[in-house]
Amino acid sequence: MTTTTVRKRAATGSLLGLALGDALGFPTEFNDVPSIVAKCGPWREMELPTPAIVTDDTQMTLALGKGLRTAMDRGLLAPKRLERPVREEFVDWYQSPENNRAPGRTCLVACNLLKDEGRSWQDASQIGSKGCGANMRVAPIGLVPGLSDEQRAGAAQLQSALTHGHPTALAASDLTAHAVRLLAQGVEPAGLVDLLRAYAHANRTRYHDRWLGDLWTRSQDPTPEHFIARGWDECLGVLDRLQEAVRAVSPETDPCLATGDGWIAEEALATALLCFLWFVDEPLTALRRAACTAGDSDSIACLAGAFAGAWLGADAWPTEWADRIEYRGDLLTLGALWDA
Repeated sequence: MTTTTVRKRAATGSLLGLALGDALGFPTEFNDVPSIVAKCGPWREMELPTPAIVTDDTQMTLALGKGLRTAMDRGLLAPKRLERPVREEFVDWYQSPENNRAPGRTCLVACNLLKDEGRSWQDASQIGSKGCGANMRVAPIGLVPGLSDEQRAGAAQLQSALTHGHPTALAASDLTAHAVRLLAQGVEPAGLVDLLRAYAHANRTRYHDRWLGDLWTRSQDPTPEHFIARGWDECLGVLDRLQEAVRAVSPETDPCLATGDGWIAEEALATALLCFLWFVDEPLTALRRAACTAGDSDSIACLAGAFAGAWLGADAWPTEWADRIEYRGDLLTLGALWDA
């Protein structure tokens, strides 16, 4: 890890940004932009709600983060070592009385199936779902230090596959974790989309058999390579739209019009990145733009916050916001562990 990464506290910044975006977007989800402006005022002046309550996006990010911490405490990160504690954390979240924040149907169905310890996780995975629930929680995989490229990609796809088994959910989760990692390491945002496109092309037919096992056989695809390529191709398509939008679309327009509403994994990634790339050095403006959208506002804003915090570090967020975010203690504990 570079001294720059340590100094800026990228993990703390990313986790706080994710939760702040989530809380900012919670009251605006399911509203169109005129309704949001009528309720919250001009989008550039949106304020963090009081209390700053988060959604299942932050809850599941913490579940993944805690499972990842347990797995790495036990030794070198490997598929079974990751799957067991993350599965347990997801089931604990599913059964928690705090799981009352309008969670996605895919997560509920899959986590209910994961309760059965005798069932393989591949049989619980919802192979037809590419909802953004897979990649809105994946930031910890991009923040934890010491992983190889193969471990990071495999872990990002496995955590997605526990609930969302569609190849686009897998690819978008991998790509989201990779974007967080690059920004935490100090890669210039101006070159980020090109790097993500190159990564997608390089991995287009790479099926992580060690991490995913026979998941692909639940699909109609003739080979594992065909299966995973479908996901990467959809991600490449939305990255093309993103590249054009960064250059040509006004930030005063709803970003969902350019890169999608964000209910599905590849669009959540692209629309969140668009908000971040429009306002690279104005993290609160990026969050506000992401929260004032017609689509899945909390997930778009939580990802925009994860990207901005990874790039700028913990000092990106004003104390008066960061001090009152729900689950602040849990977020800071994981951030400090991975920034150490």
